[in-house]
Amino acid sequence: MTKKSPQTSLIHSEYSAPAGFGAFTVPIHHASTVLFKDVASMRARNWLDKSAYNYGLHGTPTTFTLEARLAQIEGGEYCRLAPSGLAAITLVDFAFLKSGDDVLVPDNVYGSNRVLSDWLSTNFGITSRYYDPMIGAGIADLIQANTKLIWTEAPGSVSMEIPDIPAICAAAHARGVLVALDNTWSAGLAFRAFDHGVDIVMQALTKYQSGGSDVLMGAVITRDPALAKLVETAFNNLGLGVGMDDVYLVLRSLPTMKLRFEAHDASARIVASWFKNRPEITRMLHPAFSDCPGHEIWKRDFTGAAGLFSVLFDKRYSEEQTDRFVDSLKLFKIGFSWGGSNSLAVPYRMQNMRKDWKDQGILVRFNIGLEDTQDLIADIEQALSRL
Repeated sequence: MTKKSPQTSLIHSEYSAPAGFGAFTVPIHHASTVLFKDVASMRARNWLDKSAYNYGLHGTPTTFTLEARLAQIEGGEYCRLAPSGLAAITLVDFAFLKSGDDVLVPDNVYGSNRVLSDWLSTNFGITSRYYDPMIGAGIADLIQANTKLIWTEAPGSVSMEIPDIPAICAAAHARGVLVALDNTWSAGLAFRAFDHGVDIVMQALTKYQSGGSDVLMGAVITRDPALAKLVETAFNNLGLGVGMDDVYLVLRSLPTMKLRFEAHDASARIVASWFKNRPEITRMLHPAFSDCPGHEIWKRDFTGAAGLFSVLFDKRYSEEQTDRFVDSLKLFKIGFSWGGSNSLAVPYRMQNMRKDWKDQGILVRFNIGLEDTQDLIADIEQALSRL
């Protein structure tokens, strides 16, 4: 080869790494531009063909590896990553809804999903209607001719009800309606969504998959190739993409996810059991406890309970008092999200969130991290003394 100038040599190198290198980690392939071997290959590209690389936005070997692993964990066949859990919800809505369609959303849905649904109604001509999360087979009475999608969430991420997903799916499929599930709480480990009839699974990988409270990412997973094609079309048209370094962080955390999930679950049950016997608490909203709505469904369909639960304080305690309780916690920090190593506590004004909310006590949601449970209990006890 003709000798190149130093400047050109900085850009075009003749060196390539020798074959045969092996390691446990997945290589991080950063790319905006993806190279084609010839013009014919470039012209033959198909933006919807996930077996080929087209442009960095649509994926590199790093993203394809994570998507394949997530699909396998969930029991699906196809997966697309999104830059956040909310972006994954948006991807589902834009893949399967258009102006004039109707979507049913549980009244206990993740708050940002509710805001998005209201926005679709206001600006895009998509009717969003809310239903009782415990409606089960009764959802059939709400399905209209233009109902195209039913959102579910198991459990509700604040009030923790466990819906009857198989009953909802059976009623929906009898009318040709798709069912999407926010399966973030179980991380695809404690609830096999596709085996229970769900068509599309959404996950916020921000939680247990990353495990470090430092990554924003989501995923949409399905088994059906026709549905996957619609997701792929929406993905490309919305211009969604994720950073390769963030993808690597999730890949790095996946091998320990089940171990961490089970540790969170075990610790949460210990703390919740102690909490339930406190006189300040009237209800334990933890799916593994009998006073949580849908507890029997959880026993039937789930194999675990994660690290998230809520408690209802007795109505004699004011918001000022419960806020003082949360402020008095030392190990528990105040912050949204969950699934990380650090424990969290957040009070909610349920009457502002749910029209049908009848309980008068203040609800506080806890994420139980990986700290020692006796230390967490001691922290709660000292904060309760300040009520």
